[in-house]
Amino acid sequence: MKNLKVNIAGVELNNPVIAASGTFGFGREYGEFYNLDELGAISVKGLTLNPREGNPPPRIAETYGGILNSVGLQNPGVKAFITYELPELKKHSCKVIANMAGSTFEDYYEMAEILSDSDVDMLEVNISCPNVRSGGVAFGTNASTIYEITKGIKKYAKKPVIIKLSPNVTDIGEMAVAAEQGGADAISLINTLLGMAIDINSRKPILANVKGGFSGPAVKPVAVRMVYEAKNKVKVPIIGMGGITTGDDAVEFMIAGASAVMVGTANFMNPYACPDVKKGILAYMDKYNIEDVNSIVNTVQL
Repeated sequence: MKNLKVNIAGVELNNPVIAASGTFGFGREYGEFYNLDELGAISVKGLTLNPREGNPPPRIAETYGGILNSVGLQNPGVKAFITYELPELKKHSCKVIANMAGSTFEDYYEMAEILSDSDVDMLEVNISCPNVRSGGVAFGTNASTIYEITKGIKKYAKKPVIIKLSPNVTDIGEMAVAAEQGGADAISLINTLLGMAIDINSRKPILANVKGGFSGPAVKPVAVRMVYEAKNKVKVPIIGMGGITTGDDAVEFMIAGASAVMVGTANFMNPYACPDVKKGILAYMDKYNIEDVNSIVNTVQL
């Protein structure tokens, strides 16, 4: 039997494939296609302290090799998630990662405290959100802010904390170090790149919010590079994501230094993307007679 189990900050996953936040809802819809036990974990839709309606439509725009989204974190709020969604998720063997988003430091601290008293297994902190007290500049674009918010969250969190890094920075390694020094138990990257699309006939932006997050296969080389750079700077586990569509894509991220991977946009094209990626990893292991998936991690040959 091949070993697919991986350990992220003391939490054992049955396999390294995680459904990425914002692309999998709370698992209900995909659970109609396959048993969610096939997943290592689910990172649920981004949660805010209070219910949020999100941005006005249009909120999605297709692009070459990907999509732009400006959904705006539409969600029922953290307390409704714990009451109505979490019990269903906990019926499965996959781990549950609560993805948190906020507008102030206090938002994150309160959510970390609330979620730590629930049955979630880990917390993933989305720091690509605008900090309303700093003129809307994203938390994740400044190393000192990353350090400060991570250190603060760790005071309230009783579950392992994953800091999700933004790629919209000059030095991803510096940001990874700031998260690690702040006490992050793991790091996930990359979040979406900032993009824009224009309708040339109306000469108006396609997205109502003008700009949006760019994801999909086209971002993979950027994401692999950033995982590699981060791995060379930190010792905490890294969860890689960005354009993963196949098992070979996932293996590429693991060779670059990721201990686990998240599959996001591919779920929109193929509802079986996550189990297909897991099968692809197993096929690679069979091809090269690899017994333990962990032996692939950080093995790039320079």
